[in-house]
Amino acid sequence: MTHFLFDGFDTAPVTILLAHGAGASMDSPSMAATAKALATAGFQVARFEFHYMAARRYGHRKPPPRAETVNPEYVKAIADLRARGVTGKLIIGGKSMGGRVASMIADEMFAKGEISGLVCLGYPFHPPGKPDQLRTKHLIGLKTPTLIFQGTRDEFGTRDEVAGYGLSDAIELVWLEDGDHDLKPRKGISGFSTADHLKTVSETAKAWAGRTAA
Repeated sequence: MTHFLFDGFDTAPVTILLAHGAGASMDSPSMAATAKALATAGFQVARFEFHYMAARRYGHRKPPPRAETVNPEYVKAIADLRARGVTGKLIIGGKSMGGRVASMIADEMFAKGEISGLVCLGYPFHPPGKPDQLRTKHLIGLKTPTLIFQGTRDEFGTRDEVAGYGLSDAIELVWLEDGDHDLKPRKGISGFSTADHLKTVSETAKAWAGRTAA
């Protein structure tokens, strides 16, 4: 059974299931702060870890696997979440690699009526410094309502780069000024703080879910 961390109330009408990025756990400061912000906006948030990350807690230092190899783990997490009695609308997503994995199973789950949408936090459009190694093929024809939050300084995909990708009309992109891959702006540069950006994430997600997961 998948182990989850929960934020928010179990009576919330919409639950967001989040997976972590390649190098940080589900309880990293960034993931925890994001979950808290979304819970404050009225969502129930469930976080989980892929097996390789969970194994690190027991001293087994495993490198991140290829993202597509953990797709079944995300599908199982959805089933395990429902088995725990979580009902209502479900949105899947995650930070970086976690969001990418969610995006690869989204259309299958959406077609089955298992999920209502997809939220990605800092999508890894390409590896840093390798803009030709795109991870966007499946995003061109994506049918699942999708919300992607991206920092304008994200080295995994800048505003100018992403503008040329021809992404599906089902995808809404929200750019966070001066945000890095963790959506964090530099202090005193943009006039925004990490808290400001997390407020934008939570409020935008709430409004978007009201339209797509109603």
